[in-house]
Amino acid sequence: MACCSEQALLGQRYSSQGGVGNGSCVPPPPFQKVKFSFTLVMAKLLARSREPSRVVDSLIPFVGPRITRSSCRYDPFRFAAFFPKNCQPMSSHSNTIKRLTVPEFSAMKHKGERIAMLTAYDYSMASLVDQAGIDGILVGDSMSMVVQGHDSTLPVTLDEMIYHANMVGRAVQRALVVVDMPFPSNYLGVHRAIENAGNILKRSQAQAVKLEGGAEQSSVIAGLVAAGIPVMAHVGLRPQSVHQLGGYRVQRDAEQLMEDAVAAENAGAFSVVLECIPDSVATEISAKLRIPTIGIGAGPHCDGQILVFHDLLGLTPGKLPKHVKKYAELGQIIRNAVAAYCEDVKQQQFPGPENSFQ
Repeated sequence: MACCSEQALLGQRYSSQGGVGNGSCVPPPPFQKVKFSFTLVMAKLLARSREPSRVVDSLIPFVGPRITRSSCRYDPFRFAAFFPKNCQPMSSHSNTIKRLTVPEFSAMKHKGERIAMLTAYDYSMASLVDQAGIDGILVGDSMSMVVQGHDSTLPVTLDEMIYHANMVGRAVQRALVVVDMPFPSNYLGVHRAIENAGNILKRSQAQAVKLEGGAEQSSVIAGLVAAGIPVMAHVGLRPQSVHQLGGYRVQRDAEQLMEDAVAAENAGAFSVVLECIPDSVATEISAKLRIPTIGIGAGPHCDGQILVFHDLLGLTPGKLPKHVKKYAELGQIIRNAVAAYCEDVKQQQFPGPENSFQ
């Protein structure tokens, strides 16, 4: 369908209502056309003139020294600075809610606001989670287990993490997006870690990375932060070290846990995940640190909480860990829906007249 001439000429890059070109070809109401008139006239003049420099020169006496040949380069969209305030150039994402930034995320602790986080691994689920008002989304290496079907987080690769992070990043409008550094991408030295984390941020729309480790990873955290890469640390139970730990066990060495958390903060981490540690230890660490603590199996006194998306919604088969609270039984709902669909197909109840074209 052909767009109206004004929208076609302007490339849908301006909106008098703060909107954005989204493929719609609905003409603006009359009062909006008035606000577009100056833009449209200038676009037509510059597009049709064989000597656009004369058009620019003729405007200088009217709009003043703010407009010059070098500043506008005869591009009609460069005139936005001289249009009414409600007629500004818009990007493809300008009508979306502002993303939560790393400093804003960290400041939530000092404001006394609890932080809610979840994992997500694809566009559809990330979009729903974001719309529900979540503060942070982790593209976790847990996808190795809940998405790919492995028995640990070790098999997932860096490219796979980036692939899923890209999907999540495109969906999210408000939440902070953090991506796990998969094993062993942060254990190959500081420079390789910077390269790997940099690839995550460059090839997705994520804002930060998360890495497992405390005191022994402090130099890596510091290197990443020095390179401009925000880091969320992870201490306590570290799933990537499952073989060294001898399984998924609660970590109870209070002194080591505190040392790891403090080292991560001192290295520049903006937050730290505390996984499967005693409530009392998590409380002490949360009181000690200036940065937010995000608990998973660490009691109610952390500054925030995170769960795996599939666990929260009842999509994970089998017995769940003690620290998980199931908020829905989507697994059963899905099974029931698919079984009903199969039955309708076999009994020739689907598609019906209302699902068919004449």
